[in-house]
Order: sequence, then C-alpha cells, then structure tokens
Amino acid sequence: MNRHTNERGRHGFSLVEMLVALTISATLLAATFSALDASFKSYKRTTESASTHVVTRIVMHRVMTLIRTGEAGSFGPFPDNPIELPEITTNNIEFMVHGRVEGEFQVISLERRDAPEGSPDGPYELWIVQTTMVDGAAIDSLERPLLVGVVDAVFTLEYDVGPTLRRATFDLTVLPNDLQDAAISASLDTPSIRMVASASPRNE
Repeated sequence: MNRHTNERGRHGFSLVEMLVALTISATLLAATFSALDASFKSYKRTTESASTHVVTRIVMHRVMTLIRTGEAGSFGPFPDNPIELPEITTNNIEFMVHGRVEGEFQVISLERRDAPEGSPDGPYELWIVQTTMVDGAAIDSLERPLLVGVVDAVFTLEYDVGPTLRRATFDLTVLPNDLQDAAISASLDTPSIRMVASASPRNE
C-alpha cells in the first residue's frame, strides 16, 4: 500500500498545472514589460524635454542679444504705414550690426523655414543668415539652422516714426526631439516648450 502511494507521488505535473503556470508567467512578464515601457518613456520624455528647454533658452538669449546690438533704424521688415499701424507681426526679422572695421557691417536675418522633407504645416526650423558687407559689397555669407522642431517663431516689431524700432518681441514654440522611436509599445505625447522675450535695440 505504501509502495503504490509513493509511486503516485513521483508523477510529474499535469497538463492543467502546466497551463496554469504558463498563464501566470505570461501575465507577470506582460506586467513587467508594461512597467519597463512606462519607465523608459517617462525617462526619455524628461531628459529630451530638459535638453530641448536648455537649447531653446540659449537660442532665445542669443536672439535677444543680437537685437540689442542692432541699430534701431536698421530693422525690417517695416510696416506699410508706421504712423497708423506702427506694429508688424512676421516670421522673420532682418537688421544691421556694425563691424569693428570702418565701412564693415553685417546684415543678419533670422527666419522660420520649412524643415527638409517636412510638412508645410510644420514643424519648422529657425535659421540665421549672416552677410558681411564692406563698402557696400558682400564679401562673405553664412547661413545655418539655430533650432529644429519649431512649431512657430513669431516676431512682433513695434516701431516709432522713422521707422525706428522701439521694441521687438520674440514668441518661440518648440517641440522636444522626436521621441516616437523611444516608445516600446505606445507613442509618446510630449508637451511643447514656449518662450517669449522682448528686447530694445540700442540707439544710433
């Protein structure tokens, strides 16, 4: 009697027990995978947003510095009627900065451009174009992107009679870097970053 009982105790797991064990294991693995996905996405969202915020702040500071060093009477585009409508809203700004050598100056243009192979509705890129002029002739030109992933870049230019620029306001909205490749099982929704700053050019 005891011999038969011991033989029964040595039998393996039944099919039902194996299926139950596999189901529990699959559930635990799925829960772990989902938790890792959420953790990874949260980490990427935080780091990419932080880095984009720093870069956007640096670009904003540089643009404000360029506007402050420009001459109040050298900014464009101009409003059609600076007396009745002394304010203009545009996606680009152009101005002149004197160089260190007599007769030398730079024409600087900041403009929003469509991204290569991008949609006409954005995101865009913010470009800077610097043309060095000596005695009225262009001797050098350099253009490069300042910022990518731009949702919108709007300059509001307020003029006095002249037209002389009184104040420029830059409204910049940027998306963090593309994080869709960072998602394991779902897409990432990242909030945009918006910065607004104003500066007045120096008097001539």
